[in-house]
Amino acid sequence: MATPAEMTCIEMTEPGGPEVLAPATRAVPEPGPGEILVEVAAAGVNGPDLMQRRGLYPAPKGASDLLGLEIAGTVAALGADVSGWAVGDAVCGLANGGGYAEYCAIDATHCLPVPAGLDAVQAASLPETYFTIWSNIFMTAGLKEGEVYLVHGGAGGLGTTSIQLGKAFGARVAATDSPAERCAICTELGADRVIDYEAEDFVDVVRDEFGGAQVILDIVGGPYIARNIKASRHDARIVQLAFALGSKVEINLMPVMLKRLTYTGSTLRSRPEAYKSQVAAELREKVWPLFEAGQLKPVVDTVLPLADAADAHRLMEGAGHKGKIVLET
Repeated sequence: MATPAEMTCIEMTEPGGPEVLAPATRAVPEPGPGEILVEVAAAGVNGPDLMQRRGLYPAPKGASDLLGLEIAGTVAALGADVSGWAVGDAVCGLANGGGYAEYCAIDATHCLPVPAGLDAVQAASLPETYFTIWSNIFMTAGLKEGEVYLVHGGAGGLGTTSIQLGKAFGARVAATDSPAERCAICTELGADRVIDYEAEDFVDVVRDEFGGAQVILDIVGGPYIARNIKASRHDARIVQLAFALGSKVEINLMPVMLKRLTYTGSTLRSRPEAYKSQVAAELREKVWPLFEAGQLKPVVDTVLPLADAADAHRLMEGAGHKGKIVLET
């Protein structure tokens, strides 16, 4: 079946609230060298999409201005110099933008096959969080079997991925969240200890019950920054991936020196294309087989039509979702 000339997409009329997102019609993109054109069945919604919509996270030079960093669907066409993919293949992948559309051109080496047993909606919920957690927690922080891994926001997209990957590779996982129904999700995913941050102090729990954390994933920032340092063991690695409560704080850095802590963070979108290709290759080899083995599962909270992207952003900003929000074309 021939690829149409035009497609429906979601445009951002100007930086602002969810109301700036609206359906539009554009030409279907042409896949460039090394790219594949994907007929998008579903696209995940992520924190960076919200930041870009607010005007705080511009698309990289040369990338689509449309929102959407992860997609799943079917290969519709191949650009020059593409190997390993054929038209009709079921695929999911990490895009630099353009996911909120019926078609998306994407680097072929940033794509992965849809894991056996998963549908397109489930597959679309995977790339952004799995690329992010694998690259930051395993490749950079070097989480090892037997280490204590503290995950903040355990019931969210990054959190549900973190708990599952931590347990799959032998870590002892403590997760924070609230209220009780969100904590229950963390328990169901295998967290060794779930801390309701409204009822308990995670610093005391982690220090008393685990002797401190060796790797910490934080998306909160603000007052959590100093508290994470307190909760850390010597030689711990703290990874900052978002700042829900702010990025500007005053803290005492002496414990960082005395405990020999490593404090790091990153944004995946700006990393070199070759690095993201390396992450994809490692995921395909070490992580994707765990879906078929039943050790990992997607956690999708809500599925909405592509035309309702604004509602998806409102839902995500309400911070009550569990796992991922996905748009279906």
